[in-house]
Amino acid sequence: MKNNQNKRKDLHIRLSEDDFEKIKYKALSSYLTVTDYVTKCCLDKQIFLVEGLDEVLRQQKYAGNNLNQLTKIANSGTVNVIDLSGVKAEYAKITELLNGILERGRWR
Repeated sequence: MKNNQNKRKDLHIRLSEDDFEKIKYKALSSYLTVTDYVTKCCLDKQIFLVEGLDEVLRQQKYAGNNLNQLTKIANSGTVNVIDLSGVKAEYAKITELLNGILERGRWR
């Protein structure tokens, strides 16, 4: 969305506390500010939420850290292991797919 320097107009609306909290929750869940979330909604932009993505990303990072540690050990010559290049390629593919999903969910 546009940077704050381009945002020169204020829009004031009245909401119930409950409605405001729901909007704020949806904005935070979308990784957007309330201003950006409301603007996108009002301009018919699509906002996608992918439930459970945070947990998937957490597990992916954990697996990636383990893979990096194993790769360092294998490259140091301390331990002989099987070729992990296929595993690394698959991991990179999964990372690319998840990043694509995440970006579509944040900015549409």
